[in-house]
Amino acid sequence: MLATLHMIGPLQMEVSKTKTSFYRRLYVAWLIDSGAADSVPALMAATGMPRRTAQDTLSALEELDIRCEFQQHDGQRNNAGHYVIRDWGAIDKGWIAGNLQRIKSALGYP
Repeated sequence: MLATLHMIGPLQMEVSKTKTSFYRRLYVAWLIDSGAADSVPALMAATGMPRRTAQDTLSALEELDIRCEFQQHDGQRNNAGHYVIRDWGAIDKGWIAGNLQRIKSALGYP
């Protein structure tokens, strides 16, 4: 398995693809739930990830039993709306909030 090295201050941290995939899903779910980014363009702006990665990550939330739904805005054209987290499954969103800097650093996000 390939690993990615990220700088955290003067230390280097090796992060596996499995961990970055998991953290990316947690972070996207947290962004949606907090209202910081609840659409694909907003996720792209908040993270710098490409559109396809954002879309794939949204689809992959289901694999963690995180129920994410697209809520269509009433009377609007198709795809006018936002994502909502309906159920976190076994994930503790409090842990995510308490470890945001660690998650963002591992992913190389601002």
